[in-house]
Amino acid sequence: MTVDRVALRRELRARRRALPASERIAAADRLAAHLLALPFAPASGYVAGYWAMDGEIALHAWQLKLPRECVYCLPVLHHDQRLRFAPWRPGDGLVSNQHGIPEPDIAPSSLLDPEQMTLVVTPLVGFDGNGHRLGMGGGWYDRSFAFRHRQPAPPWLVGAAFDVQRIDALDRADWDVALDAVCTESTTHDCRPASITANPIDANPA
Repeated sequence: MTVDRVALRRELRARRRALPASERIAAADRLAAHLLALPFAPASGYVAGYWAMDGEIALHAWQLKLPRECVYCLPVLHHDQRLRFAPWRPGDGLVSNQHGIPEPDIAPSSLLDPEQMTLVVTPLVGFDGNGHRLGMGGGWYDRSFAFRHRQPAPPWLVGAAFDVQRIDALDRADWDVALDAVCTESTTHDCRPASITANPIDANPA
């Protein structure tokens, strides 16, 4: 069955915006614990989050609890329609992109390619238990990580969402890049193939 993605996005965005502030704050703390407990959570390297907008679950609690050797980054829109990533700490300069989303204010020469990341936590509008992600429709993450179709992780891709954003199933297009996991305030959905979970990749090789 083909899902009306426009209507589904509208419904799911309304669900998350309807959550009370107290629930959002508590959910962000619980989400951080699940992200830090991922079986492939890195102890070092570049990790990326996002600037929460439009009711998205926040990542500040996770950022503050990351291992010291991890460098937190935010995504930056690039003219080639792929994301780049920039290290960012609270207090660093920000500018708004064409969609009004804050991005680090750094020189283009300092930006990191998607292939340089170790773990990327992605925003989403909806998800299912198989790791299929419904975004806003711009295709930025799918284009940026299309190389994941040819090679295994890392970078690991993890969706972050509230429980109310889960749906039974999403139709998958050929260009969709599946997530390795989805973390919510209550649980972690490990979406990796059985062949990977049975022979896990070392997230922190010596």
